[in-house]
Amino acid sequence: MKYLAIAAMFAATSALAHHGWSEYDADKPLQLSGTIQESGYSHPHGIVQLKTADKTWNVVLAPPTRMENRGLQKELLNPGGKATVYGYPNRNKPDELRAERITIGGKTTELR
Repeated sequence: MKYLAIAAMFAATSALAHHGWSEYDADKPLQLSGTIQESGYSHPHGIVQLKTADKTWNVVLAPPTRMENRGLQKELLNPGGKATVYGYPNRNKPDELRAERITIGGKTTELR
């Protein structure tokens, strides 16, 4: 029983960390355009490293299942591709952005 309580505590902590959207500043939205340097298409969220004119951003996307359901297939996030993202910067990590939408090849996908 003790182990079950500990496991539940870790699960709750993990869920809170996963949904900590308050660390992103919705009052300062950004639109960034650049080249995809790297990408990841795994749970809990996809990611893209986006090289813009002045820096490389770590962009947090939606879960892969949601991206697929909305038409953003893994192969669209290939390195070397061009993308524009609109989202909110992380309050504590100056190179991280939570994307609300992404545009690739003229097609915009709403992520939230």
